Amino acid sequence: MGDFWVFGYGSLMWRPGFAHVETCRARLNGFHRSLCVTSVIYRGSPERPGLVLGLDRGGSCVGLAFRVPQELRDEVLDYLRGRELVTNVYRERMVPVRLKDGGNVEAVTYVVDRTHGQYAGALDQETAARIVSGAVGRAGPNEEYVHNTVGHLKALGIRDHWLEDVARRVS
Repeated sequence: MGDFWVFGYGSLMWRPGFAHVETCRARLNGFHRSLCVTSVIYRGSPERPGLVLGLDRGGSCVGLAFRVPQELRDEVLDYLRGRELVTNVYRERMVPVRLKDGGNVEAVTYVVDRTHGQYAGALDQETAARIVSGAVGRAGPNEEYVHNTVGHLKALGIRDHWLEDVARRVS
């Protein structure tokens, strides 16, 4: 079967948490990074939900692809499923990504399930900022999540103007 790839578009990019032998900048077409997942555990609560990132359909997303040795496949997939499928708001998918060097690979990633109750839909920046402001979950304040994400993306040379605008608007 050979090595396999994982596509990260959010915190997996700077905190993958799994062994890999190569990291490449990559583009996924047909999906975009979005604060479209209502968070009731990590960055919000049932009483005061927050928002976290998901891959939603349409557009494209620049992220990172990680090459994982075949012998670690089961271990890494178990880890990713435990991390990403906590509430089943994401669906595991194999998607084609284009690496910065021009090569194409199939990568596992996690796409938002638009039929799930936690799917927040397409929000404008003002609405997203209002939801994020003041929400706190097990992993901390939602504002911190948004600012941290924008900071890490910028450090990687990846611009996300929509998310940057949300970050400017949060309290």
